[in-house]
Amino acid sequence: MEHTVEKLSGNKVKISFKVPAATFDEAIEKAYIKKRSSINMPGFRRGKAPRKLIERMYGEAFFYDDAMENLIPEVYQAAVEASDLKPVAQPELEVQEIERGKDLIFSCEVFVKPDVKLGEYKDICIKRILRQVTQEEVDAKIAQEQKRVSRSVEVTDRPVIGGDQVNLDYTGTVDGNPFDGGVAHGQTLLVNSGSFIPGFEEQLIGLSVGEERDIHVTFPAEYHSKDLQGKNAVFHVKVNGIIREELPELDDEFASEVSDFDTFQAYYEDTRNSLKDAASLRATEDAKQSMVQTIVSASEIDLPDPMVDDKLNEMIEQMSWRMRQQGLSMKTYLEIIGQDAKQMRDMYREEAINTLKVDLVLEQIIKEEDIQPDANDVEKILLDYANALGKNTDSLELSETQKAYFEHRAKIKGAIDLMWSSAKITDEIMTNMPADDISKIET
Repeated sequence: MEHTVEKLSGNKVKISFKVPAATFDEAIEKAYIKKRSSINMPGFRRGKAPRKLIERMYGEAFFYDDAMENLIPEVYQAAVEASDLKPVAQPELEVQEIERGKDLIFSCEVFVKPDVKLGEYKDICIKRILRQVTQEEVDAKIAQEQKRVSRSVEVTDRPVIGGDQVNLDYTGTVDGNPFDGGVAHGQTLLVNSGSFIPGFEEQLIGLSVGEERDIHVTFPAEYHSKDLQGKNAVFHVKVNGIIREELPELDDEFASEVSDFDTFQAYYEDTRNSLKDAASLRATEDAKQSMVQTIVSASEIDLPDPMVDDKLNEMIEQMSWRMRQQGLSMKTYLEIIGQDAKQMRDMYREEAINTLKVDLVLEQIIKEEDIQPDANDVEKILLDYANALGKNTDSLELSETQKAYFEHRAKIKGAIDLMWSSAKITDEIMTNMPADDISKIET
């Protein structure tokens, strides 16, 4: 079977086919054998009518569609593989000549993965923004650890104050009548958390264990229960217990408990340095992303619409899957954000286009530089994947497709590392960065 490939544009080709008459006739015969059992002909048992008689009665082209349905996918796939084409959409078929006893001539126009004309991707000028790690951030990080090792202490020698966790019973009424959800026993509430009806928590302050009080509140106008919106209510409450979170002192003992350091000062400096390292790493990752976007902008890619549509379908299906995990349908989500399906696709179209361009540019660089997967990078990627599953790498059972995916990710990392190694990096330090940070910057 003969075929020729003609490039119509940067992302569309025309494949012309010439199938020998004998091959086409074989396909017609196979179609006849498959279909004859469903054809009734006077004077013949079902499935025994001769092909020529059927064609004489129903027309010579009676089996053509079935013959082509069997034949075309095979010859099309063979041509795609032989010409190293990468279709990104279904082909559009056009038959030029079809007749029994003659060669079958037809063509397919199909969008393929577009060519990428790379711009400069080495010696790129990139600005890396390094920011100050503030004392507030360090204090907040240490406060997280302080809270993590805090202990809950039962309070019996004083009334409720802000920040206490109170165990209470309550019964709520509106106009003297109880309402759904207005009764609770053993309810736990953090005072001043803002998690209850406005004004309720503040009125618990000053109550002691065992004490009771009527609390007067007004339900918000936008309350989830329409029957209670804007209504005045009275809650009769009883305090069953008070728990206070007791934080450890920020001293050497605390440092030795939460770290490998013997002094709080050493622990503090290590926390500060860790946050600075994390900020530096984030700055580098942001700069790498900026580098890739710069290279993508300098490259020429004519993306076919079907390819963009497929990427949009993939993105929206992933979103839909994540929502289903949270018990939310896409229809409900669209109603919440006030959009329809088309508006959502329009909103994410640019992101889909950019994602495709980034992928294509990196693939082209991998091809031109003949980048091979680094074994250490593959192992690191596999380790991260295994950790996410709660497994070790030895227990992973990977298909060939999965292995190829992880190797491709390692190639992508190799491409980015190659570009980064040649990039001309300028560090820009935020104006509020202290001098001791400046001295530690490395390019």
